[in-house]
Amino acid sequence: MPRFQGLPASPGIAFGPAFVYKPYHATYDEAKIENPQIEWALLEAAIQKAGIQLKALQERARKTAGEEEAAIFEAHQMFLEDEELLKKARHLVFEQKMNPKAAIHHSFEPYAEALLSLDDEYFRARAQDVRDVAQRIMRCLDGAEETSLDLLTEPCIVVAEDLTPSDTVQFERDKILGIATVKGGPTSHSAILARAMGVPAVVNLPLNIDQIQNNILCILDGSEGIFNVGPTLKELEIARQKKQDWETQRAIEVGQAFLPAVTRDRKRQVEVVANIGNIQDAEQALQFGAEGVGLFRTEFLYLQRSTMPTIKEQVTAYQRVFEIMGNKPVVVRTLDIGGDKDVPYLGMTQEPNPFLGWRAIRMIRDRPDVLENQFTALLEAAGRVVANGIECDLRIMLPMVSSTAEVERAREIFNQTYEELQRQNIPLPKAVQFGIMIEVPSAAILADRFAPLVDFFSIGTNDLTQYTLAVDRTNERVAILASPYHPAVLRLIKMTIDAAHANGIWVGLCGELAGDPIAVPLLLGMGLDEFSMAPSSIPTIKNLIRQWSLPVCEQIAHEALSFSLAAEVIEFLKNQKTQ
Repeated sequence: MPRFQGLPASPGIAFGPAFVYKPYHATYDEAKIENPQIEWALLEAAIQKAGIQLKALQERARKTAGEEEAAIFEAHQMFLEDEELLKKARHLVFEQKMNPKAAIHHSFEPYAEALLSLDDEYFRARAQDVRDVAQRIMRCLDGAEETSLDLLTEPCIVVAEDLTPSDTVQFERDKILGIATVKGGPTSHSAILARAMGVPAVVNLPLNIDQIQNNILCILDGSEGIFNVGPTLKELEIARQKKQDWETQRAIEVGQAFLPAVTRDRKRQVEVVANIGNIQDAEQALQFGAEGVGLFRTEFLYLQRSTMPTIKEQVTAYQRVFEIMGNKPVVVRTLDIGGDKDVPYLGMTQEPNPFLGWRAIRMIRDRPDVLENQFTALLEAAGRVVANGIECDLRIMLPMVSSTAEVERAREIFNQTYEELQRQNIPLPKAVQFGIMIEVPSAAILADRFAPLVDFFSIGTNDLTQYTLAVDRTNERVAILASPYHPAVLRLIKMTIDAAHANGIWVGLCGELAGDPIAVPLLLGMGLDEFSMAPSSIPTIKNLIRQWSLPVCEQIAHEALSFSLAAEVIEFLKNQKTQ
């Protein structure tokens, strides 16, 4: 059998027998019903049973992975109890005579599709959670019990088409060596759980699980994204040594996670911060030594609703994160929802090119109230924290900026909001930094014009790569072309950093590139001030920063910018050694 190259999802090395996992999958049809009252009662009973299962899974996750991972199933419980979803299901059963399983599918699936259409990997990964809950309800309607894992009697590498969080948490930690899936992404909850449990994982593997035999010896490299089926004795020995080396190194990195990220020659110190989407992410970030938050996504407050979230609802959500982070900086991205979702209360419609359409800051012309309400909530939340004796370091940034006019208008709204709250004697933070995301080529090219208008830039390399190279990174047929190491993207990054520093402002980077170990000397050499990434990557990146000297990094960056192909840049960076 060949070696399969997938995507790294959870670092580490594992070797052992394969266990091919094929869980029960509930299906539905469009058959109509005669008695909605009876069918709705059956659906309510299934939802109640699903709730009991989720509580058990939450407790299991708490014991095997921790509080943050247990919160995943608390979120599943919220989907299960969501009034909008249940209201829609009830309507389909009673008004359209739809059978319960079909009603659940047609209620939950549009929400999952809305999440998938977001131009943010984190929220697209949450679609799996919505579908997981829908599957759970349908299994309960079928009378199917939880998928039995009794066959997993010895430590194995689990091989599956895909794994939901519910699947992952059922595995006993001492029986699971690693996870290999055909589908999924590095930001899925399954990957998050795997990382939390210290289990190596590889996703997006080009294999047919029907061709994998149970108990065949395998090697899984979660750091390189490699799945080796039927390895040779030599390959196995190499894997054993690599596993020992990795575990030793990881222990060192985590043990030193709270040390500052300063280069070996002490000439450069940068901030290493976290990308978060909720309270649990914020708590995990602190555990891994985050020095703040470089990207706080706020879209979760606006999805699956019939009305815009109230200022009070927003204040509550923001305040808790600010309290957790204390006086550490928190960069909040304002609403970044595109025109490809069904969000009627925002006036969105279907568009032929949604990622190039009416979205994010572009909504300001027609819906300035959305931004005004968010500014109000952020300022009030930060003010409450300050009133409680915590010096909140709030930093607000605008997504998808392509014109200086957008920034000027947004700052005008922000200043008006701040002054109005002052007149009302509402407690406010003393200073709020105001920045923009550089994720559209026009913003990078005009960075010298934007810099005087803001306090900082945050480079979103995921979108900057997509828009620079005209590649849809969610399209599997062309996604391989969407590399942030493409020389054109790197030149835009360097152009942005140079323009910022020339105008006395700092620059962060919150795309996947910031958490890639081989990018550390490149970004340091370019002059990046802040690295923002998934919490679990922080110890590794901080440790690497401390191994490099600034002159060497500057030379690496200079040479990397001379190549013509992304593959050449990657190969060059992989061959660099700390000096």
